[in-house]
Amino acid sequence: MKHDDARILQEVQKNTEMGMTAIDTILDKIGDDEFSLQLSRQALRYSEIHNRALDQILKNEGEVYRGSQIADIILKGSIHANTAFNVSRGHLAEMMIQESSRGITGMWKAMKHNSLATCQAMEIAQELVDFEQESIERLREYL
Repeated sequence: MKHDDARILQEVQKNTEMGMTAIDTILDKIGDDEFSLQLSRQALRYSEIHNRALDQILKNEGEVYRGSQIADIILKGSIHANTAFNVSRGHLAEMMIQESSRGITGMWKAMKHNSLATCQAMEIAQELVDFEQESIERLREYL
């Protein structure tokens, strides 16, 4: 597997895993069924994109992204701290929008720095960016 492909697909894995972890952590704090359903659908889509990236990595015998437990603990701790006194739908939506924005920025950087990646890897990366942008638009309704 080409280095640039591996880097792009690992970034996709990283971002989708962080998105799924954030949603999983926030779901327990939501009292709104509609908002909960929206985030559950978003988590499912993250999972689908993650699996597409994983399939490409395994198919080409590349290195799979291995997230750290420390990063998970930091993300979950940050969410718990930011929701200690405010679990309003608007606040939770704002947190998810910020997470999606960070994901988009990370993907843009990876795509720019690994421009020799194949079309397949770039398509998956672009699919994630497009999905993140659509998610932000949907989440704005909950602010």
